[in-house]
Amino acid sequence: MIINNNIPALNTYRMLNSAATGQASSMEKLSSGQRINKAADDAAGLAISEKMRGQIRGLEMAQKNAQDGVSLLQTAEGALNETHSILQRMRELAVQSSNDTNTTSDREKIQGEIDALAEEVARIGSSTEFNGKKLLNGSFDGTFQIGANENQNVSIKLGDAQSFSLGVTGGVKLEVTSAYTAGTGTTGDTLVAGTYSVSENAAGTYEMKDDNGKVVATSADGMSYTTKAFDGGAGDDTFTFSQAVTSGTVTYDGSTDAANTSAVKANAEFANTGLQAGTYTFDGTDGVLKDVNGDVVARLDANGTTFKGADGTAVFSSTVGLTDGDTLKVGGIDISSQESANTAISKINSAIETVSAERSKMGAVQNRLQFTTNSLSTTAENLTAAESRIRDVDMAKEMMDFTKNNILSQAAQSMLAQANQQPQAVLQLLR
Repeated sequence: MIINNNIPALNTYRMLNSAATGQASSMEKLSSGQRINKAADDAAGLAISEKMRGQIRGLEMAQKNAQDGVSLLQTAEGALNETHSILQRMRELAVQSSNDTNTTSDREKIQGEIDALAEEVARIGSSTEFNGKKLLNGSFDGTFQIGANENQNVSIKLGDAQSFSLGVTGGVKLEVTSAYTAGTGTTGDTLVAGTYSVSENAAGTYEMKDDNGKVVATSADGMSYTTKAFDGGAGDDTFTFSQAVTSGTVTYDGSTDAANTSAVKANAEFANTGLQAGTYTFDGTDGVLKDVNGDVVARLDANGTTFKGADGTAVFSSTVGLTDGDTLKVGGIDISSQESANTAISKINSAIETVSAERSKMGAVQNRLQFTTNSLSTTAENLTAAESRIRDVDMAKEMMDFTKNNILSQAAQSMLAQANQQPQAVLQLLR
């Protein structure tokens, strides 16, 4: 009989520790709900599980990305819906103006609404944003990440839906004021109230004509105009503009003050090659053109006549010398005559087709992203189920193991107590 090493007790103690370790492991799994709580639980399973978790979280974020993409496109498409409505109204007005039952005054009022509508098209195109990004000014060229891994994306470029790009803007107009002085000729020479057109004739001089095409005044330099003799008059009434007026329209209200002078206003018009509909102010100090918000939209070139945008493209060239504070106006497409209104109908039709094509493109991508969202959701769900089978604990099975280890632990404790009693038999031999 040996008392220094109680082999049965050691064996029982070892089994007790084993049962206690199993019991602790089961308690950890049951409390966390996970089968793998540390790499030692299942090294290979842990590596596979973490890779799946990366995919799952990536897929879930891709779903949000796709949904954000849909929101962006819905914002852009909603703005274009209003642009479509405006263009339809502009077309309606162009059809109205193309009918020669309208007087010049009627067409001026129609033109006024066209100008306002063109400005609104420009405003919508320049101000529509999503999260600070401009959508309809031609600058948006974006990529939506719609997958969990690199290069799983879709790209879309949104077109320029501003008034100039759609072709519904008119020329660049500058209003110039002059003092009109009546001469000593007969009454027939006096400039009557009305609107006149200015153009250059074959001889290189400038003529001012009334609605009937009659030349009422001429100028050699486009600045000093003298009334032309008509109705038996001498033709010596004069008006001198501060800037040369060589094209466009001139208006006169027919009033005079005590000094027999009155303001004659001329609208010089230049070809528009890049300005949106709106009002602009010339800053002569810096040689720049600013919009109503004070933002610089164009800068005067070294030649002193051409204005260029930020990209270096010429937006218009002035045929008159601008002075500081001059206001330039860009209206809508010209419908001031039957011919121009008829042409406007065709141009507005093209603008409507352009917007329709852009909206169709946006709608197609929206549908694609919505299908993508559904696919990502299904894939993430299946991956989550697969990862769960690796990582999550089967509570019923683990409870069985816990119960088994609990019973073994109690039994081992009882047997250890019995094994510790065995050496007591040695005392019987010592009596």
